[in-house]
Amino acid sequence: MCGIVGYIGTKKACPILLAGLSRLEYRGYDSAGVSTIEKDGLSLMKDKGRVKNLLNINGIDKLEGTIGIAHTRWATHGKPSSENSHPHQDNSKTFSVVHNGIIENYNELRKFLSEQGYTFYSQTDTEVIPNLIHYYFNKDTGNDDLKFLRAVKNACLDFKGSFAIEVISKLYPENMIVVRQDSPLVIGTCENEKYLSSDIPAILSYTRDFYILNDLEFVLLSKNNAEFYNKDLNKIQKETQNIEWNMSSAEKDGYEDFMLKEIYEQPTAIRETIGAKISKNNKCEFDELKFSKEYLSKLNKIYIVACGTAMHAGLSGKNAIEKLCRIPVEVDIASEFRYRDPIIDEKTLCIFISQSGETADTIAALKLSKEKGAKTLAISNVIGSSITREADYSIYTHAGPEIAVASTKAYTSQVILINILAIYFAEILESSNTNVLNELKKDILDLPKKIEETIKCNEKIKVFAKQIYQEKDVFFLGRGIDETVAREASLKLKEIAYIHSDSYAAGELKHGPIALIENDVTVISILTDSSLVKKTISNIQEVITRGAKTLVVTNQNIDNSLFDIVIDIPVTNSFISPILSIVPLQLLSYYISKDKGLDVDKPRNLAKSVTVE
Repeated sequence: MCGIVGYIGTKKACPILLAGLSRLEYRGYDSAGVSTIEKDGLSLMKDKGRVKNLLNINGIDKLEGTIGIAHTRWATHGKPSSENSHPHQDNSKTFSVVHNGIIENYNELRKFLSEQGYTFYSQTDTEVIPNLIHYYFNKDTGNDDLKFLRAVKNACLDFKGSFAIEVISKLYPENMIVVRQDSPLVIGTCENEKYLSSDIPAILSYTRDFYILNDLEFVLLSKNNAEFYNKDLNKIQKETQNIEWNMSSAEKDGYEDFMLKEIYEQPTAIRETIGAKISKNNKCEFDELKFSKEYLSKLNKIYIVACGTAMHAGLSGKNAIEKLCRIPVEVDIASEFRYRDPIIDEKTLCIFISQSGETADTIAALKLSKEKGAKTLAISNVIGSSITREADYSIYTHAGPEIAVASTKAYTSQVILINILAIYFAEILESSNTNVLNELKKDILDLPKKIEETIKCNEKIKVFAKQIYQEKDVFFLGRGIDETVAREASLKLKEIAYIHSDSYAAGELKHGPIALIENDVTVISILTDSSLVKKTISNIQEVITRGAKTLVVTNQNIDNSLFDIVIDIPVTNSFISPILSIVPLQLLSYYISKDKGLDVDKPRNLAKSVTVE
């Protein structure tokens, strides 16, 4: 998850920008850069690697400009490199831009601009932004004070996707323009100075007065003023908000706990993980992978190996790969995998999932697989982590840092990434109907908005949590893909609420577990697979007749009166429904833990990264 910083005022901008970038390092990144307005035009200093690397760039200590923008990038379009780092400039070096988010239609815009004579020097989606601004600027025959603003506005209205953008120009040495759409950006203000960032903590030491931007609000900044405009460039009034946070609260963006913040960050985490993996021609692309049709066709098995929540994400991957690719998949717990002498050879692909990339059991299992001749693929949230250094291939979620011990956004990012991987394999193998894959890709692109809609169940979940927070036992049921969500939801409740819970495939109830159901026991069911609706409802009715309280999470057309509480979530493809159906249950565990007065972010006996066996 990239970071943005900006400054306009009376001081040298560069030291302030570098300090802001350092405060954003916790977000994760692979390159950094700054651009300032100098007497002879726009400076541009950027490189792959850490923020401290910028200090070694020749001339950076000589920058005098009092207006500047800065960025830490985590690669979504193009590998980490100096060329792909932000800021980016147009061909004439008139405009400098930094950008968080994804321009989904960048290929179409790039083709259009190339036809207009523009040249591109990077692989990023962002490079279309300054060139499109330049295109509209030159096309505008006006010569008034809003010409710069009109060019930015016209460019932004062409974009599909998410963006938070800062723009400076050598033609406007006293101004900066900023705008956001589905990506965070705040403006801190004090006398003769404006500070900008994607995160409040990066600039909290300078001011407590902030403008909080809504989508498609354009801001024309000078050191003394901030003028706000809507997308029709009509002026709007904006009041500052005084934020009396300490640094700990600021890092949580005002949320009471990191876990709650991270639940609410899932739309952004999913959006950035999808990134450019679904291309302009509607194909799934992983430039870093070199799997041929011949290799995939000869596979006799795929292992997905992980621990805890990551293993539950792997179960979603098993469902997608088997159904779309027709390759047998086994999901195994890393701590058991290498002790059972797994059957592995050169016709086996082993996929390893670890949020931190440092999970000792998973790394050990990976090494064993390589020794036995299998190709290895790592899925991690941390570039350069141990697991990614050991694996033959690596792909990354872009969830940003996950501070709470109980995983939320890392899990859903893993689920979406492994489903995209399954589509990628299926397209190479030509093993699935094109229409089926296209519908799935469309639903994937719609997911961030649907997660935002799902989170609106927050208040209803909070009420149910108060009803059951003193329970000693809770049961989770599901069938098919929903059973994998039941496992993850049960784990969350154990982790942070210290309530004994079990998850079962609903059809297994009558084979033993139903003996545990008695009056007032809470049973929570997930119901998103249309082919299993009637059977799952029959299983739930078995517990209702024995006096159980029932909560159902569903996107199916069912009779709500049968159950105590029904949480409706948006309809989506069953392959990716776990991403939506887990959200209410993450919230349920969170609020139960709060009602019990527990430390949500640091549950007892648990660690974020398990680096010992």
